Amino acid sequence: MSQNPNVDDLKISHPVPLPPLWVRCDGTDHRQTIWLGAEPLSTGSHVTGITLHTVISSGPLPNKNCSADLKELKESHRRRHGCSGLRTKGFASYKFFEGTLLDSCSLEDTSAPLERNINVEFAWNDVTKILQLPPPTCAVTLKLQMACGAPLSSVYEVSRELQSLLALARGLKTGVTEWRKPSGGKSAVELVQKLLKGLKDEANELMTPNNNESLRNDTATVSCSIKTGFSSREDLDFVEQLWCELWKSVTSYEELVKCFKLILEGLHCGELQASIHKGSNALLRKLIEDYHRGCTETVSLSGDTPIQMLLEIGLDKMKRDYVDYFIGKPLAIFHYKDYFMSTSVDLQEQVRRVQKLHHVLEIADTCMDLLKLDHLNLVVLTQSCVKYYKENPLNEMHVFKLPVKPSFATDLCRNANLELWRVEISSGRGQKEVKTIWQFSSDSPAEHLDRSRTGLLDSTEVCDDLEGTHFATLAECNQVHFFSH
Repeated sequence: MSQNPNVDDLKISHPVPLPPLWVRCDGTDHRQTIWLGAEPLSTGSHVTGITLHTVISSGPLPNKNCSADLKELKESHRRRHGCSGLRTKGFASYKFFEGTLLDSCSLEDTSAPLERNINVEFAWNDVTKILQLPPPTCAVTLKLQMACGAPLSSVYEVSRELQSLLALARGLKTGVTEWRKPSGGKSAVELVQKLLKGLKDEANELMTPNNNESLRNDTATVSCSIKTGFSSREDLDFVEQLWCELWKSVTSYEELVKCFKLILEGLHCGELQASIHKGSNALLRKLIEDYHRGCTETVSLSGDTPIQMLLEIGLDKMKRDYVDYFIGKPLAIFHYKDYFMSTSVDLQEQVRRVQKLHHVLEIADTCMDLLKLDHLNLVVLTQSCVKYYKENPLNEMHVFKLPVKPSFATDLCRNANLELWRVEISSGRGQKEVKTIWQFSSDSPAEHLDRSRTGLLDSTEVCDDLEGTHFATLAECNQVHFFSH
């Protein structure tokens, strides 16, 4: 029970003559009442009446069949409020499940949380019957909220690459770097030696045309290709190839130092004649450019320097990956390119911006690969995401919304489960407007009820079992107007 203007949930920031009152009920009465409420009707600072609310709920119901009838609900509303002209609004929400992809996951993958919440919401006027399918004239909104790194994501490998980048950034910030465990394959030093040998052989033109083709194939393998629209770039320079070798193989600070010593030795001896992209402040790129111009300034591979060098080349590579993907589609990121590619901010802020781009990538790739969203809608969605992230910090709980055509949503919902269906019957206008709401939902409408009484399934149950977890809820109200003297 609450009738206190200081209660945070009421969000009352100024004195009021009569705060709203809501009472939680346990639903054990014969009508299964779960809420009783009273809210004041006011004109200026004067309370002119009270709206009394009653919310009842039954469930869980065994299936989607229900005994409610729209005509009876309308007639009940007329009798209660003594009105004739009624308005009806319908609302339905479908939740999209990725059940078709679960079989492709390994046991290790399925232990990770799959934070992909994809809902399609329909709204329309003039409801004709209970559980009516949304008509072609309805308004439809696609709502997406997803965390990065889900194993079901087709850009999961890119997410792993980003996690390596984040570990380096945390290491610079905290002084403690988390390194990958040895995989049993070739060491990072061996892979760097192979990369340097390949560049040396190519520079000396010691390889035959067939071997040159083999080198290009090896480079494509090094570039961490992905099995989706986020394909590997074909213009990786030496520094980017080096990052691709190191992020998956380096297992200690000492090993990283050895790898960079090999690079610097190759520069000193003139054996490393590598072409690199311009427009970067990365220390390793500057060293390579200086050596090409005949400058032989040395750098001390001590302290945080090796970790910072690796972070810088990883940032450069991943920035180019993301921007190349979004502009290549094209997906309306061009006007925001300077913000995400900027090197005028510190490394930690650059990493945060790359994280934002990756979240946009996860959303865009899901919409293409899983939802088959058309290009025009994909451009609008991507533009909305990058605009949001230019102004806000990373937030994987944020829900992005996209209006779509009913025809697209209808096709999508063939693979979705009905999460909520609601009809709103109303009459009157302004403060005299009254509503009767009937709702059919997969979740209990009252979090305060005992789970054992409501029969809610545990979250570990499989999706098929959720078909039987539906609740029917009815919200009604009465208005009492005060006489003024």
